[in-house]
Amino acid sequence: MPEIRSIGIVGAGQMGNGIAHVFALAGYDVLLNDIAQESLDRALATIERNIERQVSRGKVSAEDKAAALSRIRTTLKLADLGATDLIIEAATERETVKQAIFEDLLPHLKPHTILTSNTSSISITRLASRTDRPEKFMGFHFMNPVPVMQLVELIRGIATDQETWDSLHEVVRKLGKTAASAEDFPAFIVNRILMPMINEAVYTLYEGVGSVKSIDESLKLGANHPMGPLELADFIGLDTCLAIMNVLHDGLADTKYRPCPLLTKYVEAGWLGRKTQRGFYDYRGETPVPTR
Repeated sequence: MPEIRSIGIVGAGQMGNGIAHVFALAGYDVLLNDIAQESLDRALATIERNIERQVSRGKVSAEDKAAALSRIRTTLKLADLGATDLIIEAATERETVKQAIFEDLLPHLKPHTILTSNTSSISITRLASRTDRPEKFMGFHFMNPVPVMQLVELIRGIATDQETWDSLHEVVRKLGKTAASAEDFPAFIVNRILMPMINEAVYTLYEGVGSVKSIDESLKLGANHPMGPLELADFIGLDTCLAIMNVLHDGLADTKYRPCPLLTKYVEAGWLGRKTQRGFYDYRGETPVPTR
């Protein structure tokens, strides 16, 4: 299999720009795609700001920053990604959107191009089946925030071949991160454990057992978690949390994965967390204020 040198990334949001950041710093050429120029401009500004933070902390040199930024190009044309060696889809957590992206990419790919999805819960086997190369398709799940978090989940589809697995495992090593092998079951490892905990925290709020503040303080001080579960849900995005819980509920057919009605209500209100300035906390002032 040819060496992976160029990376195409679909989606310039929080995950996409973080993935572009770490690949560029590791010496890969990156082509970042989105449907809106505003999103691409915002992503480049975020990447520059985050690398500068690493420079100020002595983790990255000014020369490395300049070199990394020079490796990142942007495009509004999905077809342009076809010339890259590895494509990472980091679009919204909706299966129909992801399927459409892969179908649009297929006519433009090189024969050896590996396709991956950064999905946090959706079946890799099912996504791969809609392509012409299921043996060269894998789940490539980075944790948020990507430049900080060490773990990458590698998920094989039923048809993924050993060469593809070995290639991506080597990529993770070159990024300086740690790979965890996960089977292709709903939500994989991290979110299979994490999301039900967050959902239970929302039920605890919904049933009046505790307030937002008391629930988060209890887990931070009583279980030594760095963030409370409701604070973490806001950071992830409540729409993403709900989507993952729905995948777990539908895929495993167990009532213990039923999304809390309060989580659904927040999403229906458009209160999705930090990205919309309101979720379980209101972020529009100088300091976050609990909304319940």
